[in-house]
Amino acid sequence: MDYLLQGMFGEKSLTKVVALFPDQAGAEAMIGRLLRLPGMEPSQVRLLSRQDLRTHRADLFGRKMEPEQRGIFHTAFRAHLVTGFAGFALGLVLYAYLMSTGHPMMTSSPLLAFIAIVGFATTFGLLVGGLITLRPDHVRVIAKTRSALRAGQWALVVHPTDSHQTQLAQELLEGNGASTVMRTL
Repeated sequence: MDYLLQGMFGEKSLTKVVALFPDQAGAEAMIGRLLRLPGMEPSQVRLLSRQDLRTHRADLFGRKMEPEQRGIFHTAFRAHLVTGFAGFALGLVLYAYLMSTGHPMMTSSPLLAFIAIVGFATTFGLLVGGLITLRPDHVRVIAKTRSALRAGQWALVVHPTDSHQTQLAQELLEGNGASTVMRTL
């Protein structure tokens, strides 16, 4: 499953696991434990504090939460390409089915029916691609992380590269002093 999702997305890490800590010492101790997980690299673990929210450091906050800026562009391109093509293909199948039924509206103006059915199906596919690109699950986690940082907590953001790493990181964080653990899909 991970392999199929990697084909759609341009990012290596599709999931974020965020743990909130009341103090810096607890968060830094957890970094060492996380880095001992199989395949976990230092670039996959980020520590955020209240200082990361300052206006002149806002870009730093964004890069810590979404480190793969170039990957996001590739995600947008791939998602629209794949879902637009899927919508086009489904539109063709629907058009062929409706034409085979011999419905008078289809047979009276086949070109207009083709343009309408395939055009709308492609458009809906592209809209789904836009939704995938927006990643509403990330927006929710980022908003909660900002609120926690404003309240003086420390956030540890983990960017696992597969579902096994995600599961291990989440289990480790939930069992070791984090006040809240959130994750994206």
